[in-house]
Amino acid sequence: MDSAGLNPDPVVGRFAPSPTGPLHLGSLVAALGSYLFARHAGGRWLLRMEDIDLPRVVPGIADDMLATLEILGFQWDGEVLYQSKRTEIYDAALQDLIKKGVAYLCGCTRSEIANISSAPASGSDDIVYPGLCREGIAPGKVERAYRVKVYDEVLSFIDGIMGRYSQVLTASCGDFVIRRADGPFAYHLAVVVDDAATGINQVVRGSDLLSSTPRQIYLQRLLGYSTPSYAHLPLVTGPDGAKLSKRDNAVSLAANVDLHKDGGALLLAALRFLGQAPPLFLNGAPQQEILHWAVFNFKPENIPRISSSFTPA
Repeated sequence: MDSAGLNPDPVVGRFAPSPTGPLHLGSLVAALGSYLFARHAGGRWLLRMEDIDLPRVVPGIADDMLATLEILGFQWDGEVLYQSKRTEIYDAALQDLIKKGVAYLCGCTRSEIANISSAPASGSDDIVYPGLCREGIAPGKVERAYRVKVYDEVLSFIDGIMGRYSQVLTASCGDFVIRRADGPFAYHLAVVVDDAATGINQVVRGSDLLSSTPRQIYLQRLLGYSTPSYAHLPLVTGPDGAKLSKRDNAVSLAANVDLHKDGGALLLAALRFLGQAPPLFLNGAPQQEILHWAVFNFKPENIPRISSSFTPA
């Protein structure tokens, strides 16, 4: 299968951080990249807090993220969406999948799956689920999760930065979890439902989520949703090439960063990281002036595919 090409509808993009730690260099790049793609096309840019996994949410971080983005000059459209308030909507999607016969209860533990499953696919941490509970949970097992059935077919799409990406879900992950039995919905289901509900037709985010995109496209098709265009940005890494953790290089108010003083320099550095070439006259300019220039002069074709380290000054 191949996803749809360029979407002729007015662009609706989004930035959807998880408030499990302060805004950092990687999330700043994701915010800026998604903002430029949407605004350069004359589109809307929405904000969503992916706070569905409440035990991992750090109190106050969502408000800190919003305040940080505002000081940096970002302007979003409409109200901020909070996943933690939308569980009934996700449950309705789950019930739809159950009625269609493509979702089922699973009683397997991760260790049980690891003991009999094939090795994770290259570049993935996912253990391929062998479908043990497809025909029902074995006697004595406890219900642990809902999974969605996948089939042996190639799922392919054209990424706006990385090019064509293809995956066979039976080989990369197998039937995957869409809700844990103890309550929380999986990221894949929640993000698909939210994107459809808010009319998102352009998803720009970090390339660490590239390999999960086929699962989301698959769920979109099962639920009868349209598939957005996708563009996956290079990741910000440390000097050793490893991905930055959320604790590394925080750029938020919560980390005591003086954004009134240093915010412009951070934006200019993020623009350079994305392959843009801000002129020297923007050094020391207000944040909103920098963003205005960046939107008008945005060249998505200059964004590199290769992840690299970030020099914030």
